[in-house]
Amino acid sequence: MKFNDKTFLKEKNKILMFYPYISSKSVKNVGKTIKSRWIGQGPKVELLEKKFSNKFLNNKYALATGSGTDALHLSYILSKIKKDDEVIVPIFTCTATNIPLLYIGAKIVFADIDPNSMNICTKSVEKLITKKTKAVVCVHYGGLPCDMSELKRISKKHNLILIEDVAQAIGAKYKNKNVGTFGNFSTFSFQAIKHITTGDGGLLTVKNKDDYIKAKRIRWFGIDRDKKYKGTWSNDIFEIGYKYQMTDISATLGLDSLSEINDIIKYRRKLYFRYLQNFSKNSKIKVIDDFNNNKFHAAWLITIAIENKDYLQKKLNSKNIEANQVHFRNDKYTIFKKFAKNKKFKNMDYLEDKYLVLPLHHKLKIRDIDHICNIVNKNT
Repeated sequence: MKFNDKTFLKEKNKILMFYPYISSKSVKNVGKTIKSRWIGQGPKVELLEKKFSNKFLNNKYALATGSGTDALHLSYILSKIKKDDEVIVPIFTCTATNIPLLYIGAKIVFADIDPNSMNICTKSVEKLITKKTKAVVCVHYGGLPCDMSELKRISKKHNLILIEDVAQAIGAKYKNKNVGTFGNFSTFSFQAIKHITTGDGGLLTVKNKDDYIKAKRIRWFGIDRDKKYKGTWSNDIFEIGYKYQMTDISATLGLDSLSEINDIIKYRRKLYFRYLQNFSKNSKIKVIDDFNNNKFHAAWLITIAIENKDYLQKKLNSKNIEANQVHFRNDKYTIFKKFAKNKKFKNMDYLEDKYLVLPLHHKLKIRDIDHICNIVNKNT
């Protein structure tokens, strides 16, 4: 597969942080879908669910959604998380991980990060468990798996539900097993700049048939669509439902890219390891990676930590290279502040002003990475 085609136009000659991956097949195939009977939720959605499950989950109970956030909210509902239940979550993540808990009225309990991976710190998690703790949510930051053996151990010991947010880590593996297969529930994102995109979208995987049937129902207003189309529905809604389904137009984009996912991940990892090679002799740069041999990095982000982060970011921008932090500690947002009052997060505090995300996507070439690294190395 050839990347870096001529359709990549650098905005004002900038090297961009992100660029959506759209298969060359999709222009034709999306057109076919638009001309078909099904443009909303239809057979393409079911096909994406099946193919994604076969590829990464070996689990037939998967539901495509309108976003990764939709999938997370559904997972929290299926976990029977209720008002005032405590849920342990990473302090450092996209707000989408934690905002659906506000819908429910759950008590968010922030855990500190591991300083090497910026994933949830398992030691912090265990210290936070109380009688009110219902679930633990982990996020595989940037494509690097969390310490799933330890999280599984903790969850089993304390009878907690374990939920994996795999939004950034499609294709990542822990001990040769795909992430998204360890938790009671797992969610994925197909948002615009993820490994593959459906424009916006997500996917939820569950472990049993009863949860699957319920998830399908509340994904669509609380209506059993299958029974409705067969004329056997009771014409009653007995639980709150949502409009969280994916469309066939979106699913067509996803199916085309999914067929190329191995090449996508392989190329992203090639760029990632080129960064590592270029930074290997610079003691002032710490790459956010625990370099654990049990982990297969899916290379969604390359994040570094340096003392002069602000200066370096401005220097890169002056050279038309985008760099930013992408995600921020959630307790700094007004909506979450009450959950972190009078609490300290030593590792997050240390890294808060030091981490920086550099460009990584399929439109970049090795020479682009070398150019970026040359500027970084000269200015650290």
